[in-house]
Parts: sequence; structure tokens; C-alpha cells
Amino acid sequence: MLCQLFALAASSESIGSPWLWATSIAVLLALLIADFLVTRRPHEVSWREAVGWSVFYLALPMVFGVFLWAVFGGGQALAFITGFVVEKSLSVDNLFVFMLLLAGFAVPDVLQQRVLLYGIVGALMLRGVFIAAGAALLEAGTWAFLVFGAILFATAVKVLHEAVKGSAFDRDVSKLRSVRLLRRLMPVTDDYRGSRLTLREGGRRCLTPLAVVVVAVFATDIVFAVDSVPAVYGITEDPYLVFATNAFALLGLRALYFLLHAALAKLDHLNHGLAIILAFIGVKLVLHWAHGIWPAVPEIPTLLSLAVIVLVLAVVTLTSLRARRFAEEPTSGS
Repeated sequence: MLCQLFALAASSESIGSPWLWATSIAVLLALLIADFLVTRRPHEVSWREAVGWSVFYLALPMVFGVFLWAVFGGGQALAFITGFVVEKSLSVDNLFVFMLLLAGFAVPDVLQQRVLLYGIVGALMLRGVFIAAGAALLEAGTWAFLVFGAILFATAVKVLHEAVKGSAFDRDVSKLRSVRLLRRLMPVTDDYRGSRLTLREGGRRCLTPLAVVVVAVFATDIVFAVDSVPAVYGITEDPYLVFATNAFALLGLRALYFLLHAALAKLDHLNHGLAIILAFIGVKLVLHWAHGIWPAVPEIPTLLSLAVIVLVLAVVTLTSLRARRFAEEPTSGS
């Protein structure tokens, strides 16, 4: 997968030279190893720890954006920041699903960050595959923008439908296909056995519930990869920048989960906003395709895209908090 990314980057107008790819991947692996060392000893994540890691992982992309500005110019830096905001917004949707899975499988507090880290690693691997596939499609022709646009429109409709019905996170995790298949293939212990994924019990190899929830997280990672990669290709066609935005957005998810766990439940309108953002980027992709055929068709500038995305997120946050406050007023007054 990495070889394919290198080859695609070399054959396109990408800022990702071999040394930049190698350095970025080395830093990514170092950060993942550091995260595994942090989670090696199961423990509940304190507020202070979550804040520290969240600040660190939000500062990293800002520093990287300054680096891009200094070396490659403001256009590349703006594309990266816009793509990062899009990916971070979509990754919050990941957190909702992670909340569902961790609650549905009754994952002990001390093991939650290990599950999240497994999910992040799986998401990074899948994003790499989809980024390479997306770059290959773009190399094949501009019709790929129509494919990406269709994916985003379909996803926007699905997200909005679930948000209106209120069923986005009201699912029985035991009915997930990946979970049912896994339980048919191997026996599963009744309780957690620390951070172990498998063990021998009664003379046969068994899975622990931790392994089942990790597989469920991996399965949902596939869905999010299908949605998020076309969204970033709507901001920039550079495979390296698409990879960087995904990596930076995913790295801080573990800490962000514990920091926003309580706050996320209050953002009732977040999925409405995400549906609008996905549909907007879908329009941007279609206009970009049309502009290549008919130059008179206008394109949406990256700066305008960033402004629209930030505005939508701000509005849905305010409306969510306002709706929550109105819903709680009768209770507090009684």
C-alpha cells in the first residue's frame, strides 16, 4: 500500500517527495508507538491527561500548516487546513460510533483507550488504501470527481435521514454482521480478560469480548474511509495532503474521545451539519469536473469552502446547545 502511494505521488503533481513521505510515515509510526506505550498499562484516562494529549494533537497540524506555508506556499497550507477541518469534523462522527460500540460491549473504562487506539490504527491503514485508490481514479480521468461527488451526496442523504429519524446511534451492536460472523467462527468468552484478544480455554482457542469489539470498530472504519477520503479529495487532489489531513485528524481521536465524551451527547444537530458539509463538498466536486469541460462554470475557492465548513459547524453547535437548553428548562423549573 505504501509503495503504491509513493508511485502515485511520484507520477502526479504532488508536493510529497520521497523524503517527505518517508519522514511523515516515520513520525506517524513514532506517534502510534508512543500511544501504544501510553495504553500498555490499562488505566482510566483522567481529564488532565485527555486535555494534554488533545492540545498536543491539535498543535501538531498547526505547526505542519506553518511548515507547508513556508516551504510550499499559502495555497497548499490553506488546502491542508481546510482538509483537516473537514476530516476532524467527520472524525467526530467516528467518536459517536465508538461511544455506541464501547457502551454496547460494556468495555471496562480501563480498556477503552486501547480499543480506540486499535480503531485509529485500522482507520489509518484503510485510509491509505482508499487514498491510493482515489489517486488512481483521478489519474484515470476527471470523471472520478463525479464518482466522489455521488458518494458524498449518497452519504449526505443517509446521514441526514438517520439524523431526522434519530436512529443514527440507536442500533443493537450484537446484530452487526462482523460481530455475528466472528461469533460463528470462534467461541467468545463471557467476560473480558484484561487487554488480551485471544486465549486458550477448555483446550481450544477463544476470543475475548475485546477482540469482538475491535473487529466491530474495524468494520465501521471501512464505512468512514469510504466517506472521508472523497471529501478531502474535494478540497485537494494531492495524495500527500489527503494522507496528511487524514493522519492528523485521526491521531488525536483517542484523547478527544475522553475530552468530549460528555459534550458529544449534547450536539443533537451535529449530523445535520455533517450532511450539509458532505453535500456542499459534493457540489464542489461536480463543479470542478464541469469546469474542466466548460471553463465558464465557476469553481468554489478553497478559502470559501473553509468559511462555509466552519460556519456550518458553528451554527449546528449553537443550535444544538440552544435546543438542549430549551429541552431542559421545563425540568429545571418544575
